[in-house]
Amino acid sequence: MDGALLTAQSVGKSFWQTEVLKAATLWCDAGCITALMGRNGSGKSTLLKIAAGRLRADYGVVHFAGEVFERPRARALVRRGLFYLADRGLLSNVGTVRDHLEVMCRCFGTGGLEETAENLGISHVLDVRTHKISGGERRRAELVMMLLRKPTCVLADEPMAGLTPSDRVVVAEALRTLARAGAGIVVTGHDVPDLFEVADHVTWMTAGTTHQIGTPTEARRHDQFVREYLGPGGALGASVPEHNLHGVSEGE
Repeated sequence: MDGALLTAQSVGKSFWQTEVLKAATLWCDAGCITALMGRNGSGKSTLLKIAAGRLRADYGVVHFAGEVFERPRARALVRRGLFYLADRGLLSNVGTVRDHLEVMCRCFGTGGLEETAENLGISHVLDVRTHKISGGERRRAELVMMLLRKPTCVLADEPMAGLTPSDRVVVAEALRTLARAGAGIVVTGHDVPDLFEVADHVTWMTAGTTHQIGTPTEARRHDQFVREYLGPGGALGASVPEHNLHGVSEGE
């Protein structure tokens, strides 16, 4: 993956006495959707937050848009085109959906609010206060924010979690739209069929590090990945939520 749009190389992170990441590496190629897969607690969210400048690594370096960031900061990465789609909390509970989207348009000089909202099926809630909309509508509004931003790179942490099948289809199509426009995408989650449907490449996170598995077709044929993640006791087996492993919610 030479010439990747974004890389987080040899990243390490511990929380107190628990080593979560050790020499983990993430690649994000322009026009490519990478599914970062692994059990809860494997460090996926931690690695994304470090790559997005939301969390400081103990060691490792981030390369983005031709620059090297030993201590990446979210504001600097955002200015260069990175969009971090968190698993929750992108919209505040203050104001209407339209208020949030208009701020995005003003900040980044983009337009198309009405058309994008209609395409994602949220025109009817534009003037509704955000604390009154459903979880699926909230996620769609966040996707509209993402599309209005026109990012060059998206790091999406479990964007399909808890959504209905129809909402998951909307998420997938929004990611494909950006990838077709040349953006690099990394997406995490446990909805294996949905991720395999949308992904061009699969990266497996286990034991604090990452393995490049290949295409979804290759992932289905990867003996260790199938045995330890996709098979019994893998993706659907008992797992430890990452925020429990760290002792605090990563969003706090």
